[in-house]
Amino acid sequence: MNRQSAVERIEELREMIRRHDHLYYVLDSPELSDAEYDVLFRELQEWEDSFPDLRTADSPTQRVGGAPLSSFPSVQHEAPMLSLDSDQTEESLRRFTDRVERGLDDPSRAAWVVEPKLDGLSIELVYEHGLLARASTRGDGLRGEGITENARTIRSIPLRLVEDARPAPALLAVRGEVIIRVDAFDDLNERLISEERPPFANPRNAAAGSLRQLDPAITASRPLEVYAYDVLASSGLDVSTQWDTLQALRDWGFLVNTYSERATDTEEILAYHARIDAGRQDLPFEIDGVVIKLDDLAAREELGFTSRHPRWAFAFKFPPRVEETRIERILASVGRTGVVTPVAIMEPVNIGGVTVTRASLHNREELARKDVRPGDRIRVQRAGDVIPQVIGRVEEEGRERGPAFRMPESCPSCDTELVERGPFTVCPNSFGCRAQLKGRIQYFGSRGALDIEGLGEETARLLVDENLVERLPDLLDLTVEQLVELEGFAELSAGNLVAAIEAASEPQLHRFLAALGIPEVGGAVSRSLARHFGTLDAIMAADEDALTDVEGVGPIMASRIVAFFAEPHNAENIARLTDRMRVQAAETAPLGGALEGKTFVFTGGMDGMSRGEAKKRAEALGAKVTGSVSKKTDYVVAGTDPGSKLGKANDLGVTVLDEDGFLRMLEDLEVGE
Repeated sequence: MNRQSAVERIEELREMIRRHDHLYYVLDSPELSDAEYDVLFRELQEWEDSFPDLRTADSPTQRVGGAPLSSFPSVQHEAPMLSLDSDQTEESLRRFTDRVERGLDDPSRAAWVVEPKLDGLSIELVYEHGLLARASTRGDGLRGEGITENARTIRSIPLRLVEDARPAPALLAVRGEVIIRVDAFDDLNERLISEERPPFANPRNAAAGSLRQLDPAITASRPLEVYAYDVLASSGLDVSTQWDTLQALRDWGFLVNTYSERATDTEEILAYHARIDAGRQDLPFEIDGVVIKLDDLAAREELGFTSRHPRWAFAFKFPPRVEETRIERILASVGRTGVVTPVAIMEPVNIGGVTVTRASLHNREELARKDVRPGDRIRVQRAGDVIPQVIGRVEEEGRERGPAFRMPESCPSCDTELVERGPFTVCPNSFGCRAQLKGRIQYFGSRGALDIEGLGEETARLLVDENLVERLPDLLDLTVEQLVELEGFAELSAGNLVAAIEAASEPQLHRFLAALGIPEVGGAVSRSLARHFGTLDAIMAADEDALTDVEGVGPIMASRIVAFFAEPHNAENIARLTDRMRVQAAETAPLGGALEGKTFVFTGGMDGMSRGEAKKRAEALGAKVTGSVSKKTDYVVAGTDPGSKLGKANDLGVTVLDEDGFLRMLEDLEVGE
């Protein structure tokens, strides 16, 4: 195809992918299956690989591509990002609304926009001529940390503003809140625990920790979302109210809170606050109050700001939710990934309208640190108003305490001997343990794995409880006749599920790997493994050194992968799965060129190009680029502030190039090509 045709097709694919990203991540109404989306995305990647000069920063393929940073730059905001005046009492709210009305020439202009106060991390997104130019955290309100590369990985942030309904200003600075939804937070913590890493205390900490990663690939692996709620600065934006501002943000493709409403007076604000408070346990995200803003933008200008707060906005907080109760007993609970977690069973306690009877104690080291035992009186909070969390023990003078809880030696579900991995206790029987099986089945059929429609949580529970699936491979032997006997199934739904399982029985290698639930191995690493090795047999036979040559795989992850495939229960069940399935081999990464067979590692910053560009130029000459130094590394390219990788290269005798030396090598080899 000629260049002009390539330009047209690339732009067509980008528009299609942007539209489907918006439908999926912002509107939550996807029109394509994951497989259909992947076809479009791969085609765009292939076109851009064929015409690399047509690859642009706003292309959907460029969301993740930046190399890890050594530090975050300091960025000045387009306008101050002030905090809000806040309180929990009705009297404080009334003082605020009265003060605003007195400050206006016409009190009838005091109409409001009210919205839930999301408990996340505030950021600024700056667009120039419709393209995302930079992103930064709030910092001290005047300057923040530049997190542009990380922000680009968040799918609800448009890289290019949608201009179907209204044109984009030459300059637009948007304020938004980075959050992790409650269900995604639970999944993230479960994954971290399975990888023997400490879980986050609450979704806000998870969002902040995920956004402030020096490696954008880590941020990309976290389920972050951004809700836009204000315009900090713009050139030529023609809106007169906050309500119109929210509509403009929607038009440009941002995710905007659907719970925002208008209120005409203080009584309506109080009613909204009470309604949100009563239903907040059912919201998909954590909140800690509601925000009240004057709707009239011109009236805001009249009122102005104090040194710390706008005079036209107020955060009406909810009271904290902490109560005392007593631990009745502590149980060991087996999760989907096999991690056995101590769980406190408590006397029922009402926290903010929700009766709480259970709270996770995370792992044996955390349990020992808090030193809570059966019979102890404890303080419990709903962390972020959602997740029950034991804060600590309440001292009871003169009361004799019971014995400390000890983790069991064998799995409470399948009686397999438990193993200790760091602070975590794990059942290694990944595919045969009934407690893990329900979650394994659900994960096996999830969108990020084999995408089996109809194989959700309730179906997985039924299949295990009714003994139709005792090990994961049994899933492939289900029949319509068996399923129609289950509650909620009829002939049509049973046939659809059997057909969906059959359709998934010839999966791509990366999807099969993801479906296995290997510790630390998500979608991105599954793709890298498939591209690198090509077949499942090659991956299962790889040792730790071979695995660390794969992009995104470090020594710890490599050891987890080797251990997973070596575990006898896992090996037996994978063999049974592959007997019934045809796992498709993947095309390995193309080599060829002057650097074929050579392995490079980049460390530190570069002046003449980004590390992402340096990596692409090396790979274009056939080199393999990995993230860690080993005895198989041929060259380490050390920029400014190279860190520990340079020391390891020197210890192993690996050739070290500075940026100039690397560029000279490229120039010589590219001329030869």
